[in-house]
This record gives sequence, C-alpha cells and structure tokens, in this order.
Amino acid sequence: MKPFVLLATRAEDLPADEEYRLFLRFTGLQERDLHRIRLEAGPMPELDLDELSGIFVGGGPFNASDPADAKSAVQRRVEAEMHTLLDQVVARDFPFLGACYGIGTLGTHQGATIDRTYSEPISVTRVELTDAGAADPLFAHMPRGFAAFVGHKEAAHTLPPHAVRLASSEACPVQAFRVGRNVYATQFHPELDVEGITTRIRAYAGFGYFAADELDLTLAAVRAEPVVHPGRLLATFAARYAR
Repeated sequence: MKPFVLLATRAEDLPADEEYRLFLRFTGLQERDLHRIRLEAGPMPELDLDELSGIFVGGGPFNASDPADAKSAVQRRVEAEMHTLLDQVVARDFPFLGACYGIGTLGTHQGATIDRTYSEPISVTRVELTDAGAADPLFAHMPRGFAAFVGHKEAAHTLPPHAVRLASSEACPVQAFRVGRNVYATQFHPELDVEGITTRIRAYAGFGYFAADELDLTLAAVRAEPVVHPGRLLATFAARYAR
C-alpha cells in the first residue's frame, strides 16, 4: 500500500506525539503506512502525490486569519508551503482531509472568508450533517447528528460557491466542507478522544483558548457528553483511499 502522510504543526512534543498516535488509532493504519511530517520543525519535503494514498492535516496553534505582521516566520513558511501543496491537491482532486487547521488552510486557498466570527471554546458540541453531508461517502457511517470536540479561534464565515458545506453546529455554520470529490476539511476534531483533548488543554493553557482561571471548567466541558462517532471519518477516509 502507498502510505498516507500526516502534516503536523505542533511544536510541543507531548501533544504532537499524541496527535500522531491518535491518527494511527482512528485510521487503523500502521506507522509504516502513515508518515508524519512536522512542518514546524523544518521545510516541507517535496511530496510526490503519485506515491501517496492521501494526506491528513492535523490541528495546531496557527490561525490563517491573524494579521500578516503577527505571524511568525515559521507560520508564514508553513502557510506558503501548504498553499503550494494545495495547488496540486485541488487541481488533481487528490484525497485530503484537514482537521481544524485544515479549515483555515483549505478555506483560505479556495477563497473562503476565514475570521473569528464563529469561534468556539474548547468543548463538546453537537454537529449536524447537511443533506449533502448525509449523502457524502465519507460520512456514510455517521449519524445525522453527533457530538464532537471543538476549540478554535477562527472558522469559515462564508464558503465560495464551488465548496460543498457538509456539516454545521449551532455556534459554527461550517463544521465541514468539501471541494471537488475528494478534498475535505473539518472544523471539529475527528482524531480526538477525552485523553487526547485533555493533553491539549493542559499543553495550550496559556495560548488564549480560555482564561487562566478556567482550566478546571474547560476540563469538565470536554467530559460533558460522550464523543464516539467522529473517529469513524478517519477510518472511512483511510479505507476509501488506500491504494
């Protein structure tokens, strides 16, 4: 089988390593079949799409909507590399699934408006599939409504006409969308479980996702409702595109 690639951007080793383990777990892939590239650590190597089954993008602390002068040199490099890669991915309709940060990268590339209007605190939210989402093969094994982990400072405010909205929530109208037939992004995190999001809450406590005195409230919020369905997206994606 040709491998998948996980493009990661977390500089903190503990949540970065756990993210990789969670992608392995929910996709059902072995390490030999899911190669991780930590973009924050160095330039993206040249990726030959003909030698890959698909691409995953994990979440991270970068925000596409930040002012250019507020972005670090690493963030600007990563964004430029992602834009170049997405030129190929979209042109070829190559299998791609970006989680959380994927909304910002794919959305910006495709002309969506990405801003902070529909940010969501770290929590469990109820996601509802649109009619298009319910008919999409990636969501074939998902219920029409399901609980998912969220936590983001920015989101898609509007989508370009050619993008297909697949899911929404009460606080965030675009929880997932598709471009072409095979290029996807989700705002919610399909790769997380309670232990994984707990690690991230502690690792990013000083990153502005919640106030200094809200740590315990945030830890409680992600235990408010069981989250059991989103991981199926990763398994379905891996099974659908493995070649």
